[in-house]
Amino acid sequence: MDRAAAPLRGRLLLAACWVVAAGTAAGAKVLPPPSNLNYSFIQTCTLNWTWNPPENISSSCDLEYSSDIVIDNVPQDKREWSKSCFRVTDTFLTKEMRFIVRSECKYGNASKPSRWVETSLLPKGIPGTAAVDLSCVWHNLEYMACTWRPGENASSDTNYTLFYWFDGLKSPEKCNNYSMHHGISGCIFNLSFPKVTSTYPPISILIRDDSEEIRPVCANKNPTTLVKPATPTQVALSKINDEIHMEWSESDTFPENCLVYEVEYHNGDLDTAQIIKVENNYLSIPSIDSNSKYIFKVRAKPKPECYSSELCSDWSEEKSIGEKTDSTFYFVLIITIPLIVAVATVILLIYLKRLKILILPPVPDPREMLKRMFGEQNEDSQGSAKDDSVNAYDRLFKEEEIHSLILTETPEYSNSAKEN
Repeated sequence: MDRAAAPLRGRLLLAACWVVAAGTAAGAKVLPPPSNLNYSFIQTCTLNWTWNPPENISSSCDLEYSSDIVIDNVPQDKREWSKSCFRVTDTFLTKEMRFIVRSECKYGNASKPSRWVETSLLPKGIPGTAAVDLSCVWHNLEYMACTWRPGENASSDTNYTLFYWFDGLKSPEKCNNYSMHHGISGCIFNLSFPKVTSTYPPISILIRDDSEEIRPVCANKNPTTLVKPATPTQVALSKINDEIHMEWSESDTFPENCLVYEVEYHNGDLDTAQIIKVENNYLSIPSIDSNSKYIFKVRAKPKPECYSSELCSDWSEEKSIGEKTDSTFYFVLIITIPLIVAVATVILLIYLKRLKILILPPVPDPREMLKRMFGEQNEDSQGSAKDDSVNAYDRLFKEEEIHSLILTETPEYSNSAKEN
């Protein structure tokens, strides 16, 4: 009976504890909220939210303020606790931005947190007219290039203007070097700091149009994440014994030991390339094939200890060293040599045949000689007999003509004699 009652007594005790706790919580005092919440622009794309502390706060309360940002009704999970009565945040100009804050006693549960107090920053301009896909690259610690595309609802005559600011400038600067390529707008402005600089201020970028119908866009960029080194130049290759030595120029805009290099090389006979990482501006590769051609290129990359950028420079121009065996030459040679030998053999056989005839003329066949001799005599006798018959016929024909001429002239002569 006692064993069955033990769980029941435990549940009743737990319920009693919950009732006491609920009563204590119900009797807890709710803190008053902050008052006079407001905002102001510090610089381009930076807001300062301010408020007044609540009144009648107990001295036992370790007062702090909890604040958060809501963009288009979506919390950004950027809650912060602070004893200060202000908070500096980035600006969102393309969407509705709400800032919320409340009072809390950090230690002890004598009072409950206050209700949330909020204020809003509403966007200006027509939705869909703000520049989109804003991207910036800090080239060689010398200049920054930013690109963007026009908003889908922006008219073709929209003239976007870029302004930039960072700690050290008195006021926002206007970018003047604009470009347009395949519908992508861009602008380049100088951005450099002393070479000994170890920390860099955020860069605020504002893109807007003079027309109030075009919605502006703001972005704060950490320049250390945008660093892209220049392409290594003056790449030189040399061969010493069985080693290839490679060297290139260093960038004079980066602090010392803030760049690493990737060297890619491959044998001209192979398609697989090898990549070697070095921290200096030179490299030696031992045990090379002296009968092969090697192709090299190099690029620079910021060191993580100096910059947070993952951008690499462009690859340098390819340089080669050594002689590559040309398989085409050997193929042509293999085809040409047999052909030359065959032609030479034919010419030689023809020449030897003629030479043999000159040196060893053929012996005449007596039978053929006799046939030729008797054949020529028969032809001569037949030709002379034919000539005699023709001549006899001609003589007979001439005699008949003479005889007929005599007979014709004789009667005429007798008639003339009679008349006399």
